[in-house]
Amino acid sequence: MNQHILIVHAHPEPASLNGALKDAMHAHLLAQGHSVEVSDLYAMGWKAAVDAADFPQRDASARLRVPKDSHAAFAADALTADVRAEQDKLRRADALILQFPLWWYSMPAILKGWFDRVYSYGFGYGVGEHSERHWGDRYGEGALAGKRALVSVTAGGWQPHYSPRGINGPIDDLLFPINHGLLHYPGFDVLPPYVVYRSDRVDAGQFAQARDGLLRRLDGLWSDAPIAYRRQNGGDYAVPSLELKPGREAGGERGFGLHVAPAA
Repeated sequence: MNQHILIVHAHPEPASLNGALKDAMHAHLLAQGHSVEVSDLYAMGWKAAVDAADFPQRDASARLRVPKDSHAAFAADALTADVRAEQDKLRRADALILQFPLWWYSMPAILKGWFDRVYSYGFGYGVGEHSERHWGDRYGEGALAGKRALVSVTAGGWQPHYSPRGINGPIDDLLFPINHGLLHYPGFDVLPPYVVYRSDRVDAGQFAQARDGLLRRLDGLWSDAPIAYRRQNGGDYAVPSLELKPGREAGGERGFGLHVAPAA
């Protein structure tokens, strides 16, 4: 089954580990018969900051209100050409792969800026009925529902540093705002992340191991089970408070773990 994949890559050095993993993914997916687009944000000179220039038809004398101006521009097909091009890539894609280094516990600013600008009101958020019964199409629903997403990330620390007792915090918690907040929110089915640790000390043998592990994950892009995030409108949350209903937690979880459904 041939699919179309969008890789969004965020590293300033083409010869970096991230760049090599991006290139390996691209070649592997093409060899499997899939079609692939790559948004290499640094190579594109991607503008990261949202500002008034993102909405060229707005009234320049009025106060900038990003959600309102974003909504008006999206509805009028008047977003800037670079943003519209990335939205079209997402519409075409059956799967999205993010390749980036973990910088200060999150993604590079240029990649966050990609989401800030591409996820316009009416595309990434503000979708569906908003009422006392249904608080929008999000968290498992939305414009990107039915597509899959995978985060491939490199981290400088050791794997134990990102363990449940590790000083940096569990890697799944660090990536929760990305996997749940940026990907599951507009509808993606999100696969468990692929993480390469001690990324600044990878020799040729370790690179081959990391690359081969990532390529195996690509082979399961449509067969591996996604993270079992609860769907907002699936009955687990009270509307409009959007709090998990009593008794839905298993084993007394707290925090981010509450939003992953227990295994059947």
